Amino acid sequence: MSTPKDPNAPDTRTWRNFYGRMKGKALHPRQEKDLEEVLPKVRLANVTWEENPDRTLLDIAALTQGRPLWLEVGFGAGEHIVHQAQANPDTLFIGCEPYINGTAALLGKIRRQGVENILVHPGDARDLFDVLPPACLDRAFLLYPDPWPKARHHRRRFVTEEHLGPLAKKMKPGTTFRVATDIEDYVRQTLEEVPRAGFTWTAERAQDWRQPWTDWLSTRYEQKALREGRTPHYLTFTRD
Repeated sequence: MSTPKDPNAPDTRTWRNFYGRMKGKALHPRQEKDLEEVLPKVRLANVTWEENPDRTLLDIAALTQGRPLWLEVGFGAGEHIVHQAQANPDTLFIGCEPYINGTAALLGKIRRQGVENILVHPGDARDLFDVLPPACLDRAFLLYPDPWPKARHHRRRFVTEEHLGPLAKKMKPGTTFRVATDIEDYVRQTLEEVPRAGFTWTAERAQDWRQPWTDWLSTRYEQKALREGRTPHYLTFTRD
């Protein structure tokens, strides 16, 4: 556990812009209750600057107790991470999502379905990368991330060096990074930037990115994309 910071000491944290909404429409009373009662039980501790100003690395061995560790960045409403957690009960999952409505939606699913192998970081993935030790992740998911469609906003996308570099350092060699998106230009940027960060695209034929993974759960967002005529792409990379 890190030592509490002197309140009179200067703030030395890395300044990071955050783009996008932190909260949408008003939460239901049950969601508010989940944030009060469920989140404290599943929230990953010592990630925020307030809790861990020295950025002390998490004790992954104590956290996982020998289990594989999988990360989903931006879990939306939580359908996929809950599906994977139920299908892989001997794996520990970390879900990272700064959007409070999405976090509330996931907490409701955890409560209703009794899932016990998910930890939640309701904040910026970059803060999580600060405190994860090197080569601790066995798999990572980036599923339908915010596309930031305007060209001047492409630097805000997750598939930039600011995010991919730290992610690569936290993944074990040979592990899998999955990216799903329905935005053609996001596919282009992903295929350019992810290999530069130390990953290899595994596709050998078109079906490898046209067909979803065998353990895939189609989310509400994907169903909306399909109804609107957009084509999902399922990109699989391995850490070099």
